Amino acid sequence: PYHRVFSTPRELVCFLARMRELAGGKPTGFKLCVGSRRQFLAVCKAMLAEGVSPDFIVVDGAEGGTGAAPPEFAASLGTPLTEGLITVHNALVGTGLRDRVRIGASGGVATGSDIVKRLAQGADYTNAARAMMFALGCLQSRRCHTNTCPVGVATQDPRRVRALDVADKSARVHRYQRATVRSASRIMAAMGVRDPAELGPHQLLRRTDPATVRSYAQLYEWLEPGVLLAEAPASWEADWKAADPDAF
Repeated sequence: PYHRVFSTPRELVCFLARMRELAGGKPTGFKLCVGSRRQFLAVCKAMLAEGVSPDFIVVDGAEGGTGAAPPEFAASLGTPLTEGLITVHNALVGTGLRDRVRIGASGGVATGSDIVKRLAQGADYTNAARAMMFALGCLQSRRCHTNTCPVGVATQDPRRVRALDVADKSARVHRYQRATVRSASRIMAAMGVRDPAELGPHQLLRRTDPATVRSYAQLYEWLEPGVLLAEAPASWEADWKAADPDAF
């Protein structure tokens, strides 16, 4: 709530509308790491009240990070991606907004199986940051915010930038991206899936004890379209009632 441009969910939504207008209609959205379900529901209420929704929302997991983050933030704050992604997906479904907003998932996404898993949990697409930086040659020296990156990835220093051979590194990034997407495609083919839209939580399994395996469809609650606008389920009722579009 300490942004210089907005301080309430309603102001956030109006800011997005203004950005879209200034950008000539280009897609606008925001990225967040879920901290409170009530706060995200407040954003959903603001979308409904203003008749404005972002084109996309990127959900980052607590397991994501940057070399510029304080250790306390990187290790102790935020909701893990699985829970955060399912929360955002459910909130948008429950408020009837899901068809208007694309959901991206980021935070530790590095392999084809990571992509398939996040799509099955409700994402429309995934982002990769750390893995792409590794493909560029990142050594995790954790100097991203100091302008002294030793391999030229996170710096504007002309001398250090020379360490980044664009021709060589771009080929590496391309090979990594191509191999990762191919891996995800092969996994989906092995599952009998012809289109990513066919993926769902029933296809993800977790062993809960030595003798029991349950699907994510069984482990998590999945809301029906518009249910929060009619009668919120008991497990969501308190957060839905407490959500205020004019206060985080």
